[in-house]
Amino acid sequence: MNRRTFLLAGAAARGAAGQGPAGKDPVFGTTVYSSTGFTGKIYYISSESELLPRMRESRAVGTLYASSLEVMPQSFTQGFPGITDRREWFAIDYRAKVWIARPGLYRFALLSDDGAKFWINEKLVIDNDGLHAPLELAGSARLSRGLFSFRIAYFQGPRFEVALVFSVRPPGEAWSVFHTDRYVAPAAGEHPAGEVTEIKRASNW
Repeated sequence: MNRRTFLLAGAAARGAAGQGPAGKDPVFGTTVYSSTGFTGKIYYISSESELLPRMRESRAVGTLYASSLEVMPQSFTQGFPGITDRREWFAIDYRAKVWIARPGLYRFALLSDDGAKFWINEKLVIDNDGLHAPLELAGSARLSRGLFSFRIAYFQGPRFEVALVFSVRPPGEAWSVFHTDRYVAPAAGEHPAGEVTEIKRASNW
């Protein structure tokens, strides 16, 4: 399954389940705490921003939790229930600990509107920054067995259209949306730090 077919199939499945853009479900995550998923810090940004801003945790206005980032292109009007009704000029800094049990070459794709970046262990893999319509880039990296730090930073400029979809193609598998519950470290045993090599960076610059 290629990337376009995968995305269209996902959008159709959500539409059939009544989870389209008009739905009331939280878009970028919930306020329900999770220790195994992405933790996203929300920030207000300047209306003159053209790139991802520098984000300091002390200035965050709220926190979200998500096991996946699957915001298909849609109109965003609901804001962040329980946190803020902000619908434009905001940024979210997502971080997660990821356990890789199967070493090998992993491909990653990041679809966003507006800008977004993806790092593994603070090494940039995808640079999809800037003000733009929905745009997807794919990069890759070779990962050892071990525990990794994933970070995805995203910002939304002027209202109303948004998108943020993070996907993965593990060694020998098809593309799918990245779900943190599939990459949780085992409760017992050692958890060595993972090593990332052979990064093939994707950039829209």
